[in-house]
Amino acid sequence: MTALPLTWLYAPGDRPHVVAKALTSGADVVVIDLEDAVAPDRKAYARGATADLLAGPPAVPVHVRVNALDSPWGEQDISALAPAPGLSGLRLAKITSPAEITHVARRAARADLYALLETALAVERAYAIASAHPNLRGIALGEADLQADLGMRDDTGLDWPRSRVVVAARAAGLPPPPQSVHPDTRDLDGLAASCAHGRALGFLGRAAIHPRQLPVIERAFLPTEADIERAETVLKAAAAEPGAQALPDGRFVDAAVVTAARRTLSLARRR
Repeated sequence: MTALPLTWLYAPGDRPHVVAKALTSGADVVVIDLEDAVAPDRKAYARGATADLLAGPPAVPVHVRVNALDSPWGEQDISALAPAPGLSGLRLAKITSPAEITHVARRAARADLYALLETALAVERAYAIASAHPNLRGIALGEADLQADLGMRDDTGLDWPRSRVVVAARAAGLPPPPQSVHPDTRDLDGLAASCAHGRALGFLGRAAIHPRQLPVIERAFLPTEADIERAETVLKAAAAEPGAQALPDGRFVDAAVVTAARRTLSLARRR
């Protein structure tokens, strides 16, 4: 089973020195941001600097969050960066329809695509977007924009959209989505609690905006020793006696439980 990323660190595309630090931060994926983190008068510079960086293979996988397709910069971002040899993925901001995915897939045929759902309309269309094209490799929420779109004062109303995106990803055969960023970079206890909640909802991993958040995210999504022990017990029982069965401690084992145990042990190899 291929190990999935747990940490996705954003870095502003118009600050190459910050991007360079991100590449040595230990993040599984670095996301160079050309969208919200870059002022309009710096967009062209950020695009050029990112294209230069991705002219060769970077130290870790690099995704680029391009500007929205209906912005003045989105199409230019895709044209400049889709052919880059060092690009691992394009993260598409403010996607609202399957047609936008197929449009980008035609223009960037070799790029892995990731859709960010940031509006009520996008959440309503989550499965249609998630299943729009084989080049789409994942979906995720953009929670700050979604909260603004829905008029929420805090994130207490986001559990339904979060679950909707988790279900849509699974139904489309995509990996579990990573959580959206935790905006307070000093609130590590709050980050840990939020990650635990996200893991319970079915998320896997999380985007970050500061390197100090990375160890907290990784700890939250890696299995504990108790998780590992339970998974090993399940797999041993399944190997000894195929088919559904009950363990001595009362747990029921079937194919779904075995699949979950294998996923746990796959994650455990990262410890």
